[in-house]
Amino acid sequence: MSRAAEVKARVGAQKLGKALQFPGTALSDRVVEPGPFSCKLAKGDHLRIIDLEGQQAVDFLVYDAANDENRYNAANTIKINRSVYIGKGFRLISDLGDVLMTIIEDTVGHHDTIGGCCSTEVNYMRYGIKDTPSCRTNFISALRAHGMDPRDIPANINFFMNVPVRPDGSTEIVDGLSEPGDYVDLRAEKDVLVVISNCPQQYNPCSGWNPTPIRVIEWHPQPGR
Repeated sequence: MSRAAEVKARVGAQKLGKALQFPGTALSDRVVEPGPFSCKLAKGDHLRIIDLEGQQAVDFLVYDAANDENRYNAANTIKINRSVYIGKGFRLISDLGDVLMTIIEDTVGHHDTIGGCCSTEVNYMRYGIKDTPSCRTNFISALRAHGMDPRDIPANINFFMNVPVRPDGSTEIVDGLSEPGDYVDLRAEKDVLVVISNCPQQYNPCSGWNPTPIRVIEWHPQPGR
């Protein structure tokens, strides 16, 4: 291993060590391979999503646990936060104008709200390859377990995905900014259902051309935090 590679590996290990520290009690701690994941959080609980190897897109949806028709709304979130990129302090807004979750920590500071999820059909349109795994398929699988179907998939957030908008309005998916051990921490502002697709895309740089696992920790903060 070269000197530069050794330094990068050491820095990554230090960053991951910090990502595994939080002021509270872990309720669940899972490594999630590329594919679907879902969980329910009580109001006040936190969700930490850790990019273990870097440049791994995480497609993310959140629903009001008491009313699944009141779900994350990308346009409302962009309008309220006045940005197409989200980060620490930003609120995730629902169809009905409720704050579903707040990003309370973020080591990247730049996450996409406009690129949407990949799908088998659009992968074929873009790359000419049939029957690819996709985030839409993962969302359908995760939602089915909660009594929902494809009609319940709104436009999603893409944590760790980099979709710059140029001055002329053009845009494309480019290399992600996240490194091993980077994370986002979200606080539930009401009881919510979180649905994740750890993106399996291999044909553009959203997941570094090589999808990798993430770590998802549900945790409850110490009193007074």
